[in-house]
Amino acid sequence: MNLGLERDIIIEAQGIRKVFRSGSEELEVLRQVDLEVGRGELLAIMGVSGVGKSTLLHILGTLDRPTAGQLSIAGVDVFGLSDDDLARFRNRHIGFVFQFHHLLPEFTALENVMLPALVAAEPEECIREEAAALLHSVGLGKRLYHRPGELSGGERQRVAVVRALIRKPLVVLADEPSGNLDVASSQNLHELIRELSRAHSQAFVVMTHDRVLAESMDRLGHLEWGALRMESLSRGNGNQS
Repeated sequence: MNLGLERDIIIEAQGIRKVFRSGSEELEVLRQVDLEVGRGELLAIMGVSGVGKSTLLHILGTLDRPTAGQLSIAGVDVFGLSDDDLARFRNRHIGFVFQFHHLLPEFTALENVMLPALVAAEPEECIREEAAALLHSVGLGKRLYHRPGELSGGERQRVAVVRALIRKPLVVLADEPSGNLDVASSQNLHELIRELSRAHSQAFVVMTHDRVLAESMDRLGHLEWGALRMESLSRGNGNQS
């Protein structure tokens, strides 16, 4: 497939609607969500629990299909792909960071970071060097061979962020990444996301309750009753869409 890697817009979502059905009852979680995310952009989306943030993230990450609407990533109509092609596309071009780090406890920090690339059958020697370099870049150079149980909460989440970057994805989707961290660790994570996005020109879409994190992004959206409303910020590009 041909990717539009020269494009300034990485994610284009139009008319995204998601309805869950139980018997004769329908629950409309998302209704007519339109969204564009630029290359290297930091976008936060806020909303109360149960409003559909995780549902939207799963659709943007191609983990779930919408009831209606279109999603294009780097110019590719992703839901027009077969399931196998979509899985390969997701593994190669989308990174994920969740509230719970989901690191494998029996593996070291280095091995956890390497795992997505190993699954994709990339050369182990190159992967090991890249993973070690990324861990060094986030201040974990002395923790390469520590297992998750030997790391602090903030360190584990930094490993999770680096793992999301190992295959150089076009976009990283994060669901409440600082939800389990203390204030200092949260602030460090916010700064790390911004630094990594700028260094690697990767877009981040962050679902969060954390207003401080949200306002450190380039743009801020609010998901309310299934609809997305953008808020202008005083810095960044601050555009509404």
